[in-house]
Amino acid sequence: MDPDKKVKDVVAEAGCTVTSFARFNLGEGIEKKQEDFAAEVAKQMG
Repeated sequence: MDPDKKVKDVVAEAGCTVTSFARFNLGEGIEKKQEDFAAEVAKQMG
């Protein structure tokens, strides 16, 4: 990582071609399952 270089310069040095890109936000697409432990125990006890 060199903060003085731009992405296009690094890509040109590597001899690559960028065909597409994607941007992700931290935590995007992660859904935490809400669990009710008391209800689960009650269901198992019958």
